[in-house]
Amino acid sequence: MRILHTSDWHLGRRLLGKNRHAEFSAWLDWLLVCIQEQHVDALIVAGDIFDTTTPSASTQALYYDFLYRLQNTCCRHCIIVGGNHDSATLLNAPRLLLKHMNIHVVGQATAPEEEILVLKNADQNVELVVCAVPYLHERDIRQVEAFENIADKDQNIVKGIQTHYQTVAEQAQLIAQQHQVPLMATGHLFMVGGKTTDDDGVRELYVGNEGAVRADIFPACFDYVALGHIHVPQKINGLDHIRYCGSPIAMGFGEAAQQKEVLIVEFVGATLSTVTPIAIPKFQCLARLQGDMTELLEGIEQLKQDNCSVWLEARYTGQAVASNLKHSLQQALQGSQVELLKLYNQRLIHQVFNVEVEQPALEDLRHEEVFERCLDSHEIQGEARQTLKQTYQEAIHHLTLE
Repeated sequence: MRILHTSDWHLGRRLLGKNRHAEFSAWLDWLLVCIQEQHVDALIVAGDIFDTTTPSASTQALYYDFLYRLQNTCCRHCIIVGGNHDSATLLNAPRLLLKHMNIHVVGQATAPEEEILVLKNADQNVELVVCAVPYLHERDIRQVEAFENIADKDQNIVKGIQTHYQTVAEQAQLIAQQHQVPLMATGHLFMVGGKTTDDDGVRELYVGNEGAVRADIFPACFDYVALGHIHVPQKINGLDHIRYCGSPIAMGFGEAAQQKEVLIVEFVGATLSTVTPIAIPKFQCLARLQGDMTELLEGIEQLKQDNCSVWLEARYTGQAVASNLKHSLQQALQGSQVELLKLYNQRLIHQVFNVEVEQPALEDLRHEEVFERCLDSHEIQGEARQTLKQTYQEAIHHLTLE
């Protein structure tokens, strides 16, 4: 059996105000072709299908059109679990209808028997069991205890996640053993040691660093764990069967040079045979250039030679004062398909005069960076700073809860 592991589509995401609808549409078109070419039997989407809990009508249309077209492929099953960016209510609304199309949706934590998917082939023989565990909200996995400190809270969150997986696995393992088929699990969480990049849009799942879990929280009975949330493809602890596949497109300039991929997970009988990465083409090129004026202009010339659409972030690090930097770069870009979206020019002016020019616009900053700058402007340091940051993170966390 061949399973395609994907995650973190983030449909509807924008980049510095740029609409990426065409890019997401191209990704879904490519995914359908990949499913056919790779003879995929089951598709897994491990959370963050949408970028926000209120995706636009056109973004939802992309999603439902893909699910409709999926019926015309060789893919027999589709498993979709909610991520921390998703609205569980929105995902679950059509779940009964989608189930008749062999599309199984688990938008939020529920009873163990509802998270256990027993998938059958055309002859009604069981061929795969999946513990479809979505993103686990804090309210799903623990109760608040009086007078608990941060360490206690962290420990209780991790314990709650582990207990949830153990409970689901105990029931699912019996079914998988009875039918001698593989047992898989999904997860949308942050693993200890997981590698991220700057500007990737990965949102903290719990307050601070709480909720980061180790690979040993997963019961040994899982033959493969399909993870979502982190956008960089990677194994956990070097294990072939516990993996992030990453996001299908670059979410920010920090991922510009990263090769995106999906994973083909192949079983022979009930045994994991191979996990093969399939490279995803770039549907919109992002580029990050850094250097002095000469280096930036040379980099732009190289980008122009590719004769394709490129969104550019430029970082000027030269020692000379370049007061007309933006104008010079725009002149170099004229007549090309390279578009400058972001420019940093702070190095010398900030060092010598202690002022900043060409500050990034407010919409270019993540909300955490805005709060950090607010603390800096009020010269808040030490314990008071940590307390305010924790309070702010708690407020943001509760705002994102449904």
